[in-house]
Amino acid sequence: MRRRGPRWAMVAASLIAAATTAIGQVAAARASDVRDESFFIERVYPVLQAVQCERCHSDNGVASGTLLEFPDPDADEARIEAFGLSMIDLVDPGDPLQSLLLTKPTRRIDHTGGRRIRPDSDEEALLLDWVTYLAGLTEDEVRQAREKIARAEPTGLETLTVRRLTHSQYNHTVRDLLGDLSQPANGFPKEDFINGFRNQVEGQGVSPLQAEAYGKAAERLALAAFRGGDHHGLIPRQPESPTDAEAAEEFVRRFGLRAFRRPLDGDEVGRYREMFLREAGRTQDFHRGASIVIETMLQSPYFLFRIEGGADGPNADYEVASRLSYLLWDTMPSDELFRAAAEGELSTPGRVEGVARRLLDDPRARSAMDEFLAQWLRFDRVLDATKDRRRFREYNAEVAAAMVEETRLLFNELAWNDRDFREIFTADYTFVSSELARLYDLTTPESEFAKVSYPPDSGRSGVLGHGSFLVATSNPAETSPTARGLFVRNHFLGQEVPPPPAGVDTNLPVVTEAAPMTNRERLAVHLNSESCASCHRLIDPIGLGFEQYNAIGAYQETLSLQFRGGRGDSDRGRGSSPIELEIDTSGYIQGIEDSSFSTPKELGLLLAESETCQRSIAKQFFRYAFGRQETANDQAVIDGLYAKFRASGFRFRELIVALVTSELFLQRGAD
Repeated sequence: MRRRGPRWAMVAASLIAAATTAIGQVAAARASDVRDESFFIERVYPVLQAVQCERCHSDNGVASGTLLEFPDPDADEARIEAFGLSMIDLVDPGDPLQSLLLTKPTRRIDHTGGRRIRPDSDEEALLLDWVTYLAGLTEDEVRQAREKIARAEPTGLETLTVRRLTHSQYNHTVRDLLGDLSQPANGFPKEDFINGFRNQVEGQGVSPLQAEAYGKAAERLALAAFRGGDHHGLIPRQPESPTDAEAAEEFVRRFGLRAFRRPLDGDEVGRYREMFLREAGRTQDFHRGASIVIETMLQSPYFLFRIEGGADGPNADYEVASRLSYLLWDTMPSDELFRAAAEGELSTPGRVEGVARRLLDDPRARSAMDEFLAQWLRFDRVLDATKDRRRFREYNAEVAAAMVEETRLLFNELAWNDRDFREIFTADYTFVSSELARLYDLTTPESEFAKVSYPPDSGRSGVLGHGSFLVATSNPAETSPTARGLFVRNHFLGQEVPPPPAGVDTNLPVVTEAAPMTNRERLAVHLNSESCASCHRLIDPIGLGFEQYNAIGAYQETLSLQFRGGRGDSDRGRGSSPIELEIDTSGYIQGIEDSSFSTPKELGLLLAESETCQRSIAKQFFRYAFGRQETANDQAVIDGLYAKFRASGFRFRELIVALVTSELFLQRGAD
């Protein structure tokens, strides 16, 4: 092929200049259209949506730290218009064609999200129109634009909503309400994980199967309540007869207060009292009257749901008491908390803080936060994991449970001893059983789950070195760098990575004796397709940094590939000699500068110092506490939580207190 010389360069430069002039002329001809307020909303914004820019450039996207952040999907026109004007910060007034708003999506310069808009396309022409318009704004117009942007910023608070008791809360509530330890919710239909948790409002509908389960559980619980007598003190005082109306009403009021987490109104008292007396008279059994009331109340929406955000009336403090108790204890309010509500002790942030700190000193708070931890770090994936028994004979249910306990103990060490919570990623110590110590090649602990330090040359630190993380993000027989990188993005950086496009083949090349490959080599196939590469560049480089820790969390110096003889299971272990491959554990976090690492320990230091990761911890707790993903209206709340979390030296207990004393948590609705 003939080499292109200086003359070709001159011709190419002329062509580029001509094209640039032509594009500029087209843009100038449409300048009047661009100044129409609807231009961006109706023409440019749909293009950006069609190429899915908002998947990364959103509050929870992997490009959340950039200057471009799309509004919520349900944003009104004023917010969308303001978003378009905010792009002025991505425009170069001196040379509009070099603006990041134009060169990034067309990938004329490096763009992690890949090429989203084809150069010289109609879509690029529209975007160029907008870039040119923003670049030409006068100083006065820029000032007016920024005022419009500020006016469109979300204000006010999201309203609280109706939330169903989670299965865990149901079990704990019937335990404290009835003294029942049977944990009936364990037999209910499973709860789905949404936004990383099982308590999210959008997944809390009641299916016919769930409703049937509630009915059966209420019947069994009511029958068991007085089996052998009133052993749990449910009847306030001894009745004078089976149809003692005063005793019946006293039971209805007391039990109703505790079951509905608020005082009953007069009509409710009357209905339940009549129901009580009708059944007690029919059976001549006072306990049967109480039992039918229990069964009915346990199927009431006022028991099954936490109905919040009502009027600022006499029950407002009871709503706050319920919110506090279910978040901090994972169960119904105690008698002491009911008294605090009745006496107005939950009417100000200062009083709520005092009550919250007392609740946090109770052992029940540890159990409640264990529930948060188990969902955040997906302990279910560890406890339900299956591993290849031929490769990992040392792995069993007891080891899986020990891995979960190891992580729980680290969390407790940090949260309840008021230590810097960033140590969840950087701790140079852990808590292991004898089995885990052998698996990790650590010194045997003095007692089961005693504190043990990692050797100075260990690559482990914090939860990133725990079997709970390494097992949950592996396949049955091998590691999964993609799953590990995705977990870090989702759970620790709070970023959502778009799912694979429909119809994409996600299978990796098969490893054979003739063609042995490391996972790094196999994953390289994803980079051959732009539709795959744009996402895999975000997650695979993170997961590859864990490759020296196998599918059950044990360290491996090299990747050992064992191939069997090929005559069936009878040849197990009699194949050729293992093939040992060198492992390259170099990794990085796309989007974070100077983020190269090669061990979990090095990654832990990066995460601990990352503001994105620190804010994500506050976000994750916000989602768990309120049962939903955050919105634009919540931004000020989350900013406040993060500020207090950071100011406290990243004490998790202070994050909890900041949340329960926030305006959002304490809101009382409107009359």
